[in-house]
Amino acid sequence: MDESLFGEKDRAISTISGLYAEIDAALKATFPKSREIWVQGEIQKISESRGHCYIDVVDSLAGTPQQAETLKVKCWASNWRGLKTGLADQGLFLEAGMTILMRGAIDFYRVRAEVGFILAEIDVTALLGRLAVERAKLLEALQSEGLFDAQRQLSVPLVPLRIGMVGSPGTEGFNDFLGQLEESGFSFAVDVARASVQGENAPSEIARAITQLSDGSVDLICVVRGGGSKGDLAAFDAELVARAIARSSTPIWTGIGHSGDESVADLVANRRAITPTALGAALVTIIAEYYGEVLWSAGRVAQCAQDIVARRELAYGQIRGQLVGIVKGHLRHHLGELRHTRRRLIGAPTVALDRARSSLATRSVRLAPLALRAVEFESESLSGTRRLLSAYDPVRTLERGWSLTLDHQGKAIRSIDQVAEGTELTTRVADGVFASKVMAKEKEQ
Repeated sequence: MDESLFGEKDRAISTISGLYAEIDAALKATFPKSREIWVQGEIQKISESRGHCYIDVVDSLAGTPQQAETLKVKCWASNWRGLKTGLADQGLFLEAGMTILMRGAIDFYRVRAEVGFILAEIDVTALLGRLAVERAKLLEALQSEGLFDAQRQLSVPLVPLRIGMVGSPGTEGFNDFLGQLEESGFSFAVDVARASVQGENAPSEIARAITQLSDGSVDLICVVRGGGSKGDLAAFDAELVARAIARSSTPIWTGIGHSGDESVADLVANRRAITPTALGAALVTIIAEYYGEVLWSAGRVAQCAQDIVARRELAYGQIRGQLVGIVKGHLRHHLGELRHTRRRLIGAPTVALDRARSSLATRSVRLAPLALRAVEFESESLSGTRRLLSAYDPVRTLERGWSLTLDHQGKAIRSIDQVAEGTELTTRVADGVFASKVMAKEKEQ
């Protein structure tokens, strides 16, 4: 055999299988399966197959991604199911670009001569810290862009009965909110924009539903979702949802989760309630208070009208009594004179009787015009009184174009000093009552 082709006889030659066996043995000596280590890196790619999870993790401190070393990470289905569920409960979903801290063991796949990593645990605390930092950055960005308080600058209509609702029909929170409106007895008109309230597609669907309802067709938009884990509520911390709420020209109220939950959506909304039930109750309370004020005002108007009628009837009764008394007094006077004349006629001669008859005739002629003049006088007095009462009648004053403005206690507003900007007023005109709010005031010089 030619040694120039095959080398020296004493040269050690290994097979590939033997070489890999030596590498495997060396790795196991340094990194036995019992030795688990913590490794930090940035997710470059993640996928699942048959319940197993495969992740390519690169060194986030290296130069460009092309130059960074890649670690092939595997998590078997038996372990990945629990890890994935635990992450989801905290509102965490692994995705490319995320930096993770993981515990596991070194693995050597001899078929491909590939050094890999068998994942056993992910540090959730580190990921939650990252979420907190991202949330703080989002709030800071909204603040700097003037969007954080944008919703609170919007005014809710006085009687918000046209409600836009963003939620998932059939869910407990959805039904709790609608139940409050239906049991109130008020005529709410609810326009529902369906949206998933948890999962990967939830943020985009919620944002789209809010945009759909922000066309001016409703008075108020209510975003509702019942309680759940942090993962279930994660959609409401999404930047997409926060910006959709902040940019809406329609006021948005939120009722998300339990009493201890506070999402970014809650922070940027016009108003938040601790639960969907509480949100529905708050809305019903606004309508109930307005309805109560309307009933109170109507009662006041009715009572004032009754008082005016009663005073008029009393005045007319007094005038009638005075008129009857005057007429009766005149009659009594003339009847007395008639009796006196009759007594004189009984014992007087015929001449006296004739004279008495003549006097009686004269008096009788005078009596009729006198009674008529008395009646005419009292009629004119009664007409004057009526005209005077009519001049002071508030209804006539309103019919001439005047109005009566009252504060919330029902007191008449006579001076600009009685009101301040933001004061709610009630104004009565000839054919009804309406409410208003003082936006600005200017005193006459």
